[in-house]
Amino acid sequence: MTALLLLSGTALGWSGAALAQDQAPPASAPAADAAQQGDTAAAATPDQSQVIVVTGNPNRLGLRKLDASYSISTATAEQIREVQPISTADLLKIVPGVWTETSGGETGANVFIRGFPSTGDAPFLTIEMNGSPIFAPSSLSFLEDSSLFRIDDTVDHVEVLRGGPSPIFANGQPGATTNFILKEGTADPHLSMRVTYGTEGMYRGDVVAQGPITDDTTYMIGGFYRYSKGLRHTGFAGDLGGQVTGSITHKVDNGKVTLYARYLDDKNAFYTPMPLLETNGKFHTFPGFDARDDTLVGQEIENTQIEVGPSINGGPTQKKDIDLSKGRGARIYTLGSTFSYDFGVFQLQNAINFTKGQANTYAVFTGSNPQTVADYLAGAGGPGTVTYADSGLALTPDQQTIQAGIWAVEKHIKSFTDELKLSRELFEGNTLTLGGYYAHVTDHDVWDLGNNVLLALEPQARVLNASLDDGTILTRDGFTSPTNTAINNYYRSNNIAGYASDEWKIGKLRLDAGVRVEHTKIHGVLENSTSGVDLDGDPLTAYNNNATVLNGTFETINYHKTQVSWTAGADFAFTNHLNGFLRANGGALLPQFDDLRGNAADPENIKPQKVKQYEVGLKTSTHYYDVFLTGFYNRFHNLLFQDIVLDANGNPVNRVLFGGSRAYGLEFEGAVRPVEGLQIGTRGVIQNGKLKDFGANTGNDVARQPKFLIAVTPSYTFRTSWGQARVFGTYTHVGNRYADIQNQQPLGKYDTVDLGASIDLNQRFSIQATVENVTNKLALTEGNIRAVGSGNTNGFFLGRPIFGRHATITAAYKF
Repeated sequence: MTALLLLSGTALGWSGAALAQDQAPPASAPAADAAQQGDTAAAATPDQSQVIVVTGNPNRLGLRKLDASYSISTATAEQIREVQPISTADLLKIVPGVWTETSGGETGANVFIRGFPSTGDAPFLTIEMNGSPIFAPSSLSFLEDSSLFRIDDTVDHVEVLRGGPSPIFANGQPGATTNFILKEGTADPHLSMRVTYGTEGMYRGDVVAQGPITDDTTYMIGGFYRYSKGLRHTGFAGDLGGQVTGSITHKVDNGKVTLYARYLDDKNAFYTPMPLLETNGKFHTFPGFDARDDTLVGQEIENTQIEVGPSINGGPTQKKDIDLSKGRGARIYTLGSTFSYDFGVFQLQNAINFTKGQANTYAVFTGSNPQTVADYLAGAGGPGTVTYADSGLALTPDQQTIQAGIWAVEKHIKSFTDELKLSRELFEGNTLTLGGYYAHVTDHDVWDLGNNVLLALEPQARVLNASLDDGTILTRDGFTSPTNTAINNYYRSNNIAGYASDEWKIGKLRLDAGVRVEHTKIHGVLENSTSGVDLDGDPLTAYNNNATVLNGTFETINYHKTQVSWTAGADFAFTNHLNGFLRANGGALLPQFDDLRGNAADPENIKPQKVKQYEVGLKTSTHYYDVFLTGFYNRFHNLLFQDIVLDANGNPVNRVLFGGSRAYGLEFEGAVRPVEGLQIGTRGVIQNGKLKDFGANTGNDVARQPKFLIAVTPSYTFRTSWGQARVFGTYTHVGNRYADIQNQQPLGKYDTVDLGASIDLNQRFSIQATVENVTNKLALTEGNIRAVGSGNTNGFFLGRPIFGRHATITAAYKF
């Protein structure tokens, strides 16, 4: 590993794409040229038989997508824009076998991979930029990696690998690796500008400049800035911010280096489940509260103060300012480098990434169902009075109220990764690659959970105050409770891995195998807390009688583990347009910081979450059709389900469960082109996932993921007197799912329709318009994740629906 660090130091400051460094793929080049000339339709439909992929294989020049012995999906920049994703995670809806829940807004998504079980976030998804993980852990509590990455016009294309050889390379992700490859500089100067308007009140500008510095050195710089009222009506800016990205690329005869840097500063409102009516498993909006567009969050609670308590040794009560407009945003600096060179006797590739910044969450988290004023007061010990905080006007006993927590989670993160590959052809057709990977990560977490506030059940809810006739004061500016989960933790991890991968091409047969040995070492310093503290010593002020405060003492926890992963695959080219493959692997999700927090008293419970996967696939592509089929089977052991649920008093508590699962199914992706200009595409998955070795939950469906999902995407490209035009759409059917591992919260099935059209008015100017959820469908992606059980009380149910109908129009001009 000393050699790895020395070579990393040599390459530091250089970048590119450890996976895209020397590639000049025959399919990508025409698409890129078309995009520069404004030919949207041509760029959006590259020849799949010639697309080159670089993710999941050590070949520095990449591999034909058809020849890859694993399941991988690709999208060009134009295809990405055609989808108009509301977030990075939302783009993944184009990938079969990946289920995304993006109803929380631009950040904070839940992403699930082909039957891989989890309770939320995205533990089995790695986000890479130019081949390096932007953050070495794939997911932490209140932080999934897609929240650290924003898609803009600096992205050239994306590759999404599921399973296959993924457990061997980079951070050893056994699930899905999504690799965003940035644009590079060009030999001739280019400038593109794009403006976008969204009906939710979104205004956005993107710009990218590319050109030469010298004959061998080029630059790219670009970014975006966006203001949006938000996809739900909050009364303040829901999304505000942007990013800037730049790169410098230097090419020589036998290699290339690229330096890239990115700065992201973005604020994004975060939406959690909201009240619905449930009757016989059917969901309806609450009268006066349209869950497709409304939210409880409004100006009255945009800026508040929570009580975080004094030191246990005494002192005045401390308060923390909370600004909900900051939401689940990020302020991140990223620097990266890649280097590739062919020394003749061997080829070298090196990729470095450094990410540092803050990824905080300030949001309203619902958990308890609505109550009438009378029921609330009865539960609090009534009788009493509930009034509007702003006017003092009393509510009637039958008016509906709801309590929600204002949570603050502050995360200061730092991640450094370095991956080195050395390849050598041992004999004709056989290439051996030796690699090393190092990751150093730190995280400082400060959490203040609880802080329930009493609200009227209405959009942009008004704050309520309450008191009992016996003199008990139930609220402080609407707050019914103080912080009851207080965390101040410091974490550090070091991961070091070595791997070997061998590929052997024998005629039309391509064989590959690899093994990886990884050692992780985690250190945590956790501040202890004291519960049941009365912050002001007055029993009549019920709103702060049961606080949890940090007490100034600490405990230390250490963990280390060595894990071996492996993969083996075979691909056979029946013809130049038809391939079949077989793949098996054994990988693991290694423990992360939150696993220590949740098992500090029993560290022996912390084990790698192991999975074995088996895949068989068929790939074919011609002028008239594309077909990509992958059958899969996976088996999990040592699954750790960790989430935050509410106890009987409505306080958040950490729940840790252990078990296993198995899943099998079929991913499908393809298109037919029966006549010139017409294409009918489809993608989806049929899967059966069940919990195993899980006590009473054994045999239940894996939560959150549909058993059947299909999207049909027709498009038609034609010439007009105005220019080349394209109309397109997507019909999506999402099958039945359960919100919980107990399978007591069915979410139902639903169908949506999206439509769009674009036109290239000339070689430089183009316009595109899209409408998402044309039928304004009410459909749930998430149930009441804080409830254990059905989540239904008196016909009320908390769920998070997809967003209602909204449209965007974007215009681009290229120089």
